[in-house]
Amino acid sequence: MTAVVVMSPAVGWGLPPSSYPRRPAARAGKRSAMASIRPITVYGEPVLHRRAAEVEVIDDEIRELIEDMYVTQDAAHGVGLAAPQVGVGLRIFTWTFPDSGDAPNVGHVINPVLTHLDKAPREDPHPDEHTEGCLSVPGLGFPLQRPTRVRLSGQRVDGEMFEFEAEGWFARIMQHEYDHLNGTLYVNRLEGKWQRRWKRAQRAERLNVPGVTWLPGTDEDPFGHDADDHADHEHGPDGDHGDDEA
Repeated sequence: MTAVVVMSPAVGWGLPPSSYPRRPAARAGKRSAMASIRPITVYGEPVLHRRAAEVEVIDDEIRELIEDMYVTQDAAHGVGLAAPQVGVGLRIFTWTFPDSGDAPNVGHVINPVLTHLDKAPREDPHPDEHTEGCLSVPGLGFPLQRPTRVRLSGQRVDGEMFEFEAEGWFARIMQHEYDHLNGTLYVNRLEGKWQRRWKRAQRAERLNVPGVTWLPGTDEDPFGHDADDHADHEHGPDGDHGDDEA
């Protein structure tokens, strides 16, 4: 689906999240032009478990959402963030990743379409090579095999259509975020012992209760990045993208 663009866009393509000024909490009836960190929804919140809706019109509200997603992802040390993770059931996600090939290191997509270009390896996932994390499943990480090459197409906030291919960890990030738009979290794809370990952790952490959020930059970082500002979440092992979160 192609969304209609209303008014001129305010969000750039491939601009670093640090370039967006953070918006203080707005007073009732007033709206600020700067970006704001939004609370991240946690597993159990209904918006995370249903298919997100197509964006029909790209207007100031959508542009503000994308700006907020960039700074929220940055504050959370994430490499990706989907709109349902900030409580908005729309088909939008952002990313920031250094090894993105021909795609922008920093980007966003509206109404994406993702196509797998190969199949996931059949062997068991290795904890040191295939572990993912998720900002909406705080403090946990589990290994998961995924296809290693994908094609992503969609629309930018300025209305332009685009398409690129991704491989390796960048392909994993694209799949992880795309799954969010279909109501699937990476833990829903776990198999065997890793699925059993997730279920035990889910019961222990009570990760099935609606209404739970955490606020990056204010609440204690569930992945320990308050102590280590060099690690990133949502997808792979420290130092080679594992356990990065999205």
